[in-house]
Amino acid sequence: MYEIVYYVQADGRTPLQEWLRRLPDRQTRARILIRFQRLAAGNFGDCKPITEGIWELHLDFGPGFRVYYGRAGKKLLPLLCAGDKGTQQTDIDHALLYWRDWRTRNQS
Repeated sequence: MYEIVYYVQADGRTPLQEWLRRLPDRQTRARILIRFQRLAAGNFGDCKPITEGIWELHLDFGPGFRVYYGRAGKKLLPLLCAGDKGTQQTDIDHALLYWRDWRTRNQS
């Protein structure tokens, strides 16, 4: 089992949760949250490494949804941000900034 945590910015904002709230369809949000449960159970499915420890999770529904996350230690998965195919490069850029910030603030 993995522990899923949402990245929280220094100002308290949570980019991934804000993205989820903006989705117009409740059923889509539910499917994404179920996918996070599968991720926590170790079922990574369609994922690929992007850069500097950031991974991209492809969701096989919607307009090419992608979720960006990191791997911290052996069992912690910080979820950074998400988007769709149309915002992919911007989302990756944000994920990289968020990942660097998360690692800086969570070093032990």
